[in-house]
Amino acid sequence: MINRSRVVVAVASLALLSLFFTPLWHIGLEAPQYPEGLGMHIWVNTVSGTSEHDLQSINELNHYVGMKPITAAAIPELHWMPWIVTALAALGLLTAAVGRRGPLLTWLGLAGAVALAGLWDFWRWEYDYGHNLNPQAAIKIPGMSYQPPLIGSKQMLNITSHSWPALGGWITILAVAAVVGVVVLETLRLRGVLAERWPWAL
Repeated sequence: MINRSRVVVAVASLALLSLFFTPLWHIGLEAPQYPEGLGMHIWVNTVSGTSEHDLQSINELNHYVGMKPITAAAIPELHWMPWIVTALAALGLLTAAVGRRGPLLTWLGLAGAVALAGLWDFWRWEYDYGHNLNPQAAIKIPGMSYQPPLIGSKQMLNITSHSWPALGGWITILAVAAVVGVVVLETLRLRGVLAERWPWAL
C-alpha cells in the first residue's frame, strides 16, 4: 500500500475506538403518553436512556405488555464486544504498519463478518424481547408481538419505534467505507489504472 492508504487504514482503525465514547445504536419510541418521546442508546458495553429516566420509562411500558426489562447485565454480548472492537482496531493498525494488500483484505473481511454477526445478533435480541412475553402481562393481545425494527421505523399499537445507528455507528460505517475505498484504489493502482488516468491519486 502507498503511504496515503496506510494512513487512511490507521485512522479508520483508531476511529473504531470512538465506540467507547459514543453510542453505537439508538432506539426511539413515540407514544401519546410520552409526547416528548423516549429513547435508548446501545453502547459497546452498556445500554442507557437518551435522557435520564428514559430507560426506566421504556421498561415500565414493556412491563405492561410482558416484555423483559432491558438491562446491560441481561445482554452478555456487551461483556465481550469491547474486546472485539479493541482487537479490530489493533489488527487495523497492524495492517497499516505492514502495508500489504493481503492483510488489508483479511481485515476488511473480518470487519464485515463482525458487522453482519452483530446485526444478526441484534435482530435475534430484538426478536427475543418482542416475542417471548410474560403470559401474566397486564395487556395481552393474541398474535401481537413487539419486536422493534432492525433499522427504520415500525408502528406497534399506539407506539412508533425507530431504530437507527447512533453517532458511534455512523463513525464505524464511515471508517469501514474508507477502508473499502482504500481496497478499490489499491486494486486500481496495482492494475496500473491510477497511473494512466488519475496520477494525482498515487
